[in-house]
Amino acid sequence: MLENYFPIFVFMFIAVGMAVFMLGASWLVGVKNPYEEKRSQYECGFAPFNRVRMRFDVRFYLIAILFIVFDIEAAFLFPWAVAFREIGIVGFVEMVLFLLILLVGYAYAWKKGALEWE
Repeated sequence: MLENYFPIFVFMFIAVGMAVFMLGASWLVGVKNPYEEKRSQYECGFAPFNRVRMRFDVRFYLIAILFIVFDIEAAFLFPWAVAFREIGIVGFVEMVLFLLILLVGYAYAWKKGALEWE
């Protein structure tokens, strides 16, 4: 049974070997000429306003998480719509339940004010 996995092990060995070789070669051959401008932070083409480690508002993260959640919803809706005829009523009910759960989450976020930016 182990001989069935041999091609996978060979492929993984070659992939890891190529990655190590490329990283090592770029480190050996690469030009190492750091200077002050190269080491400075880049912020839209001009000097940064504050420290690099400045704090972000929590609402930024809430908006980002909500965006990811609803982006995943769209990623699930497209294949569901394509295979709608094949999955039948069971798939329809499951998608309606999925959308209801997301709708409850959206209503909760709206009620808590996570979508308002002041």
